[in-house]
Amino acid sequence: MQVRAPSLLWPVEGEMAPSTATPTAWREIGGGHAYNPGGPFELRTTVSTNRVERKMKLALSLLLAVSLMLPIPPSVAQAPPESRRPPDGGTRQVLVSILIPSVPNAPFSATVVTEWIRQLADGSTITLGNRRAIARDKAGRIFQERRLLVPNDGKQESIVTQIEISDPVAHDLYICVPQEHVCQVEVFSPPEFIHSGEPANFATRRPGSPTLEDLGKQSRAGLETEGTRETTVIESGAIGNDTPIMVRREYWYSPQLSVNIISKLQDPRVGTQSFEVSDIVLGEPDAQLFKVPGNSKVIDLRKSVDLPSPNDEPPN
Repeated sequence: MQVRAPSLLWPVEGEMAPSTATPTAWREIGGGHAYNPGGPFELRTTVSTNRVERKMKLALSLLLAVSLMLPIPPSVAQAPPESRRPPDGGTRQVLVSILIPSVPNAPFSATVVTEWIRQLADGSTITLGNRRAIARDKAGRIFQERRLLVPNDGKQESIVTQIEISDPVAHDLYICVPQEHVCQVEVFSPPEFIHSGEPANFATRRPGSPTLEDLGKQSRAGLETEGTRETTVIESGAIGNDTPIMVRREYWYSPQLSVNIISKLQDPRVGTQSFEVSDIVLGEPDAQLFKVPGNSKVIDLRKSVDLPSPNDEPPN
């Protein structure tokens, strides 16, 4: 019987998979940072929910099989079993990084600088961040590094934990873990991205929808950008809150690259999340970035999926 290896990334966005990281490690491995108090930070890609349960069961089965084959040191074998109970409580949150859309004929390479500041109830503050490389070629293919989220005291190295290569033409997404020399490939459908920076008419704005403020134009990282401040008020009682909650987003959008060069979220529920695209180099990036490492084992998760042809007419 042939056993299919589990995906390197199992959880849907907002869920956290079991991690071998220590409680002081923060790992960036996909499309959003998942937070668990006292546990690891992880950044992961959204995957189809109907695969999650199957992959978790399969992964646990494979881990059990491997553990049975590994030699057990005598000291471990003779140690009396410890009685442990699963920890209760905790939360899971997702910090979603900036979107790099798969648009053609707008090649560039850059660095994304991320900072996440959380003010805790006891008055203490947690600050984490990283710097990761990104690139997009003229065909719309995207290369992205994922790195450890670490404190800014310089004591921990923000190592590369994952590399992602997405191809909107071939509809392939490669997710590679350099330390393990393993990549997975799955079907890729580029997310739709529509920039909307026009302030909505107050008379037509629906209750609960954000208000938009035009901040004008500024030069950011050598590019002309359009600034927008988005304010949303969560009314009392909407999510169990006893007072209104104000959420603010500010972003500076580059029409030339179709990317938010600066994006900042201020939300009392999650803290302040800041993203800045820096070290921008316009033009075609190194073609080697979009090639799967030659020494990597590739796990193919693609299925026979009917993808629409560019020439197909939409149904009536």
